Amino acid sequence: MNRRKESWLGLRDIYRVKDPGDRDMLRTPQRDNLNRIIILNPKGGCGKSTLVTNIAACYAIRGAAPAIMDFDPQGSAMAWLGRRSGDKPGIHGIAAYKRSIHATRSWQLRVPEETDTLLVDSAAGISHDELRELTRDSSSILVPVLPSMMDTHAASRIIADLLLVAKVNRNEQKLAVIANRTRKNTKSLAKLMRFLDSLGIPIIAVLRDSQNFVYAAEEGIGIHEMQPSRVRPDVEQIDRIVSWLDGWRQRRQRGLEITAMRRGPLSAAASAR
Repeated sequence: MNRRKESWLGLRDIYRVKDPGDRDMLRTPQRDNLNRIIILNPKGGCGKSTLVTNIAACYAIRGAAPAIMDFDPQGSAMAWLGRRSGDKPGIHGIAAYKRSIHATRSWQLRVPEETDTLLVDSAAGISHDELRELTRDSSSILVPVLPSMMDTHAASRIIADLLLVAKVNRNEQKLAVIANRTRKNTKSLAKLMRFLDSLGIPIIAVLRDSQNFVYAAEEGIGIHEMQPSRVRPDVEQIDRIVSWLDGWRQRRQRGLEITAMRRGPLSAAASAR
């Protein structure tokens, strides 16, 4: 098998890909129990890695054996895992931004069978083709947004691309927005919330601009692993995110039912067959 084809086939662990030399789509093995959570925003510095690591730590405490797949060339999530103490609940790390000459791409990107939560830290500035492939088999998509004019413009573009280019179906209810690094009672937060509300996409959490997240990143821990009295407001918001993520099966089922109803009885019967 040539190297180009092997590279494309190696991506099958997380999503379907089209082989440049083959018209057929290659399908991933069925993993109905795997919650594929994609965190993306085309603008760097919006807090994707902070979000990934804190959600992963929350799931790890619950004993869910999560995995982080890091596509960001900066490798922030993998660096965080490198700082994580061995006595903390385990999190599997996949450095997807790296290429190894000692292993096939499919082996490098493998997701452990015991993993039921996969968090994908996407790179900034991905192409339309990459966006489609990255999100195709996702069960949840999170877009963190900062309270600035540049960030709101970037967020509007990525959400438009998700709906129009990646064809994310609103009925599936798998897309949500998170306001990040906010300061209470500021004009910038008020403007951000008005903008996000205008998009018609659920805002599931508002994370404050807190040094707790900076400290957690430096120590290789999540805020759930810090002194509770110190991080209570931050933990509450991460818990809201995780609670929403936990409902992915119910949201998917509701989305299928809504789509079937809108297509009409005949289309629903045809889909059932």
